[in-house]
Amino acid sequence: MKFVTHSHNSAGFTLAEVLAALMFMAIVVPVAIEALHIASAAGEVAERKAEAVRVAERVLTENIVMGSWNQSSQNGTYSENGHEFRWMLRNEPWQDASMRQLTAEVTYNAQDREHAVRLSTLLNSQ
Repeated sequence: MKFVTHSHNSAGFTLAEVLAALMFMAIVVPVAIEALHIASAAGEVAERKAEAVRVAERVLTENIVMGSWNQSSQNGTYSENGHEFRWMLRNEPWQDASMRQLTAEVTYNAQDREHAVRLSTLLNSQ
């Protein structure tokens, strides 16, 4: 006579394991979502900063090429990719009397805050 034994190995999770996993997810998911939000905001600010740098380069280049850089101060607005940038161009003396420092400052809004970039170059004033 042969005896057959059945072993009942349960392949599942206990209630305590499921609750622990849910509690872990309740902690991790909001932190991960907040991290994604912060990364997205930083990406937007970086994108606008790159656009502002291009505007500052354009302002400097146009004023140097057109010869209008020797005015004391200029300002205006410029739109790029649907965003508005305000710029100011300053012409200031440099430590060497034969040189002038030309600075373009561009301000822009990103993430409900105002930001600015400044680009400067030296020009021979003679």
